[in-house]
Amino acid sequence: MTRRSQMLEFAVLGLLHDGPTHGYELRRRLNSALGPFRALSYGTLYPALKALVGRGLIATTSPVPAPATTAGSRSRIVYELTADGKERFDDLVAKVGTDAYDDDGFDVRFHFFGRTEADVRLRILEGRRSRLEDNLARVRETAARNRERLDAYTAALQQHGEEKTEREVRWLTELIDAERRHPTDPGPMP
Repeated sequence: MTRRSQMLEFAVLGLLHDGPTHGYELRRRLNSALGPFRALSYGTLYPALKALVGRGLIATTSPVPAPATTAGSRSRIVYELTADGKERFDDLVAKVGTDAYDDDGFDVRFHFFGRTEADVRLRILEGRRSRLEDNLARVRETAARNRERLDAYTAALQQHGEEKTEREVRWLTELIDAERRHPTDPGPMP
């Protein structure tokens, strides 16, 4: 299973945890959960849903009639989480791997922090911050060596990237501090 398909499985199971939904609505919610730069096509979603049905993690229910305004439309199949799917999601949400700190995985994991235990949230936040701090140190070292060779636009882009990473590190530090102060309900700091 690829990282992308693992992330998609996690997100589908997490979103269906809220209740049954049809594919179109699920795709809309997935695009929101996965972020604006990772648009999800139906050609990716429906094979993933079929595989999850095949594994018994989700089930289909009676089709919902298409809205009357959509002439010639087919009924929409509704997907729901099974008991095995709930158990699988609980296992996945409790797991902390390096993919939870990556750019692709962190946003999806963060989307489901409300269902994640405090100690797992803290490990993910600390791992993400550590990863960004390491990356920032390498970027700064490389920039210092190559500063004379950069044109103004490349230097400005590099500075923007550094500032963006610094902001995320500060944000993560605030979240980590909040988790340590109030592990049962830290919530993001205003």
